[in-house]
Amino acid sequence: MSKWLWRGVLATAIALPALSGAAWADGCSDATLQGEYAFGATLYTPHDTQGMLLPYPEVVTGIKYFDGRGHLKQQDYTGDTGANTDFGMETGTYSVKQDCTGEMEIILVPGNPPLVVLDIKIVISNGGNHIHEVVAALTSFGNPVHPTQTSADDWKVEGENQQ
Repeated sequence: MSKWLWRGVLATAIALPALSGAAWADGCSDATLQGEYAFGATLYTPHDTQGMLLPYPEVVTGIKYFDGRGHLKQQDYTGDTGANTDFGMETGTYSVKQDCTGEMEIILVPGNPPLVVLDIKIVISNGGNHIHEVVAALTSFGNPVHPTQTSADDWKVEGENQQ
């Protein structure tokens, strides 16, 4: 009996890491992000005020809508002002690699070409339920804004409002 039990334990010990690797091999894709995600962001990007760069923090919260095919819409609210954008005014694209990293581009101010654009690096965790973001570049009227120190976290919204 103990010999049979030992073989079962040994087989389990060998199989579990292999199963974990097989599950990881499926990885992530654009389809990993689908539906509503609530987010919060903290911005430490300098703002140009009468020719001076004055760094001050800003907070933003909102909802992103991912379509599972590389397109997103975003509605957000800026702290201290209560201002919000109309749903659909901020649009963007995203791409997700198999290793659950990826990129987003969000057009904050549309135009031809877009007037204000965020380029964001992402890492997806918790089976697609959590997105960690950092802004890699902010372009305003064709000019890069430096330094850009902005991070955000997005959490999947569960419930009836899935799109």
